[in-house]
Amino acid sequence: MSRDLIKWSHLPTISSMQNEMNRMLDRFFRGGELSDFGVESGTWIPPIDLSETNDKFTIKAEIPGIDPKEIDISVNNNTLLIKGEKKEEKEEKGKNFYRMERRYGSFSRSIDLPASVDTNKVSAEYKNGVLEINLQKKEEVKPKQINVKVS
Repeated sequence: MSRDLIKWSHLPTISSMQNEMNRMLDRFFRGGELSDFGVESGTWIPPIDLSETNDKFTIKAEIPGIDPKEIDISVNNNTLLIKGEKKEEKEEKGKNFYRMERRYGSFSRSIDLPASVDTNKVSAEYKNGVLEINLQKKEEVKPKQINVKVS
């Protein structure tokens, strides 16, 4: 099979649909999620990592190429919502695209939060294409250390 460059087209081909089905099945059988299957053109879902310590929850989202001023983060009814848009680079005259795999367009990601999150203590930092959101836990749910007195 020849691996010649083929000019990129907006219209899906049988092989591109087959490749998408293969990726979907790979994610399914590796235990991944199918969150971007069936996503409309012009939208995408950034992948996240969610971790927990005794004091806080941390969410890291990969959203490279976005101006941090264009990211909207809100908490409503114990749901964290991250929204934004990755603007497509303008095509230059005379440039032919043979492959376009990076996603562009608007994105929205919602994460249900446990009741133990203090929604008044949320901070966010964007560095090297990764958005890190720290959500502090309420004081009453943090583990308390109890000292044992020796008599």
